[in-house]
Amino acid sequence: METLRQPREQSGLCAGQVNAGGANLGESEFPAPSLNSGHQLTAINQHADIVHSPIVKSLLWQDETQTRIFAQQLAQQALIRDCFVELHGELGAGKTSLARYLLQALGVTGRIKSPTYAVVEPYTVAATSDAAPPLHIWHFDFYRFTDPHEWEDAGFRELFASPGLKIAEWPEKAGAFLPTADLVIRIEVGHGALRQVSLLGQTARGAVLAGSTRP
Repeated sequence: METLRQPREQSGLCAGQVNAGGANLGESEFPAPSLNSGHQLTAINQHADIVHSPIVKSLLWQDETQTRIFAQQLAQQALIRDCFVELHGELGAGKTSLARYLLQALGVTGRIKSPTYAVVEPYTVAATSDAAPPLHIWHFDFYRFTDPHEWEDAGFRELFASPGLKIAEWPEKAGAFLPTADLVIRIEVGHGALRQVSLLGQTARGAVLAGSTRP
């Protein structure tokens, strides 16, 4: 599971660092994220397929093996290739572990680094056939996000508007800058390795993804 991390004074992310072209059991207790349409830096279009009644599902993971199995189930769904997934949970809950398992299941090889200091790590998975496009993935960690200017300077607006999978840890730190997530995953720490997990499908594709997983 992910290790505890201590915040730094600032993220140090600079313009040009990201290449946008290459790359509880029961109902959830947290509200769906929303855009602050009055902010000049929040003009990111929300998904047009927002579900009026969000789909909520609860899971119980006994150990990290079940985290990996869950990630593999998500990776088997075609809709995961073009959606936005938020990961919520305290330090050490297992957000980064889940993201790594999902990336591996989608075909990412080699070292999968935590984006804690870089804010975002991009990945490209080669197409499996001539008819299929490559899969672009962006793994965000907004734990140290404090400067609104970073959103524009780093090209985050373009990344979220482009096709591909976006996974965000600590999305609440970016708040109103983010579009509505398709799928929100909250991980709550239980005794030992036990994790209580809430899935919130906020769009049509998110609802399908939430429903595709098995206990």
